[in-house]
Amino acid sequence: MTTFVLVPGGWRGGWYFSALADRLRTAGHRALTVTPTGVGDRAHLTSADVNLDTHIDDVLAVLAAEEVGDAVLVGHSYGGMVITGAADRAPSGVVRRLVYSDAYVPEDGQSCWDLTTDAYRDVFLAGAAADGHTVQPPPGSDPRVTAHPLASFLQRIRLDGTGLRAVRTRDYVYLSGWDGSPFTAVHDRLADDPTWRVHTLDSGHDVWRDAPEEFLEILLLGE
Repeated sequence: MTTFVLVPGGWRGGWYFSALADRLRTAGHRALTVTPTGVGDRAHLTSADVNLDTHIDDVLAVLAAEEVGDAVLVGHSYGGMVITGAADRAPSGVVRRLVYSDAYVPEDGQSCWDLTTDAYRDVFLAGAAADGHTVQPPPGSDPRVTAHPLASFLQRIRLDGTGLRAVRTRDYVYLSGWDGSPFTAVHDRLADDPTWRVHTLDSGHDVWRDAPEEFLEILLLGE
């Protein structure tokens, strides 16, 4: 039995992966969804102090409280920032595989702001205009989305590489079926890297809506 820890992207709580978690459990695995501080059902905890480190700590707290070992961390979009930091800081043996779903893959000293496109930087700035510290969701989003802490998009990640070197398997799932993707460059960078398994799905960014069966199949590879 594998333990999957599912981390959503910006503006989304653990609800985004609820149906996926149910499918993983049906397949005989353990699945835990994470709602980052200040988002979703934890939106009431938002403040100007909530940043990327806070969200990394959220995942580490779940790993510790649930006594998780040998886990698969799955991060969608912004969630790639979070699972990278969590894997690097987790105790030895806790994380063995990382799955990035149309997600940012940062190196030490990079932020989501650094890695995204000008179009998404405009979204962050326009969305934060009301209060200066939370980013309102883009128009047309799922009605369950909430404002997202701006500092988590801006803070640069700090990695020493210790935990990441212990990760045995890395998957990147590139979703090619939408325009304006900031992840094409990530796909191109990783496509020929032998330390990564790179997959392409003809899907919009909302992978669990557009390609649920294909995504589930990738998650279950070798599990």
